[in-house]
Amino acid sequence: MTAAEDRQRARGGRPSRAAAERLGEKILEIATDFFLRDGYGSTSIEAIAQAAGMSKRTFYHRYDGKPALFAAVVARIVDEIRPPPDVPLLVGTTSAAILERLGGLMLQAALAPRALALNRLIVAESARFPELVAAVSTQHGRAEAVALIAQVLRTRKDGPALSPDTAEFAAGQFIQMIVSWPQRLALGLGTPMTPAEQAHWVRRTTRLFLGGCDGWPEPTADEPATSGTTSP
Repeated sequence: MTAAEDRQRARGGRPSRAAAERLGEKILEIATDFFLRDGYGSTSIEAIAQAAGMSKRTFYHRYDGKPALFAAVVARIVDEIRPPPDVPLLVGTTSAAILERLGGLMLQAALAPRALALNRLIVAESARFPELVAAVSTQHGRAEAVALIAQVLRTRKDGPALSPDTAEFAAGQFIQMIVSWPQRLALGLGTPMTPAEQAHWVRRTTRLFLGGCDGWPEPTADEPATSGTTSP
């Protein structure tokens, strides 16, 4: 709550639901800016509460502490970069077209400014603050992408359909192939790709990936199953 809302509660009143929702958005926006600008270790609850115009006591009515707030910030960023609910995902008449579209959407999300800033923060501070990795691991964006890609690979009609285990494993590899190198370039390890280069990258990577799937034998019974959700 803001200072005015704190005073209202002290007088026995309660803020409206709309006011509470606005405050929640304000806290998360301020916290996002603090975390991504200053880092996790250098960001304090006191500074966030002060910037939001609220007391620490009111803050702790909403969040148990900094790890819980960071988890909420991560969830907010994931929601921001994922396609809107009304955007169709499985669009295309061929496996290549469908995967190329999915790959483009995934790369667009991975290269969003806040996604890159969050990536930098995790890499820089996760050794000191393991709770950062825990906050990211609770998000299901990657698992949802793996499931969607695996569905395409299990049901494709223009090439060999993969078994569920193999499709899940292959889906995880597809995400790595699409995202890893362009993301590394965007993080400063080279010259970032232009939009045209990104589209070309997705197209060629999809073609290479499906070529590998077409000639990839299913694992034998003595090979351990490998889940796509645990690939690096």
